[in-house]
Amino acid sequence: MGFFEKVYEVVKRIPKGKVATYGQIARIIGEPRKAKIVGWALHSNPYKGIVPCHRVVNRNGELSGGFAFGGMEIQRKLLEDEGIIFDESGRINLRKYLRKENGSEY
Repeated sequence: MGFFEKVYEVVKRIPKGKVATYGQIARIIGEPRKAKIVGWALHSNPYKGIVPCHRVVNRNGELSGGFAFGGMEIQRKLLEDEGIIFDESGRINLRKYLRKENGSEY
């Protein structure tokens, strides 16, 4: 399985109401220094509606300026529709919403 496909498999397992970071996904697939390539994979996501790439944010809980399916406003709306709350600076509280990284959850 190629790098992009590994990314899609991990992202498919992020449940509604949770997020993951690019770096977290890179670590899970065994490529901890390739967070930017995770972003490229999600920008190229051929599985719209199957791979919920809107649930991936940066390490500060901020949205991606390059969200592939309509921009940051669409990404934010999708997350808010899942119950995720943004603070006044537009960030997500990762302590509350970050998908935990352990064998039973990923």
